[in-house]
Amino acid sequence: MKSTRKGLRDGDLIKDTYERLNCADCEQVLKKENDPDEVFSVRICPECGARFKELR
Repeated sequence: MKSTRKGLRDGDLIKDTYERLNCADCEQVLKKENDPDEVFSVRICPECGARFKELR
């Protein structure tokens, strides 16, 4: 699982005009999943299921 920063650098993620993270393939806004026991949250594309981790 890549980080959101690496996904932006590699072109897997893009930001829209409101600075929201979007999947480059599906152009869908990523959903956030928080696990209270982890240091990071997981960003998931609702259409293709791509997963990226984001430090809180």
